[in-house]
Amino acid sequence: MVELETASSKDLSEARYAKKIFQLSDLDYTTNILHEIESVPSGPECVIIEKRAVIKALLLSTWSQRLYFIVRSALISALAMVVTFFYVSFFGQIGVVLAVVMGVLIFIAGLIVTRLCEKQTVKVTKYIVRGLANHKKIREFIMNYL
Repeated sequence: MVELETASSKDLSEARYAKKIFQLSDLDYTTNILHEIESVPSGPECVIIEKRAVIKALLLSTWSQRLYFIVRSALISALAMVVTFFYVSFFGQIGVVLAVVMGVLIFIAGLIVTRLCEKQTVKVTKYIVRGLANHKKIREFIMNYL
């Protein structure tokens, strides 16, 4: 990882860096891109294919991170909604100061809960990425407006 972070943009177009970047992403996707790179004979066309593969990997990574943030935010919001609903159902009302304190505490608890469920959140995010691959309009809406 340190080697990738310290490499220049010219170095990153080399095949060995592409393979290191792919190791950090989805295995199925990585395998397909590596087969694509290895199927092209060496030469100028291979360099173009490698650069495209690196760009594809970076785009997938960015897309996955954005979706991960959306999924994690939705989980925290759902947790806050449930806690607030039960509090108001039990006590009948909520004051402004208590709402602010509860909001901060629920947010911190939500961060802890989503961090504990990170593997599951990543799995859900990858599932959503695969599902949205075939739905261009929905994908563009999520990426541009959420």
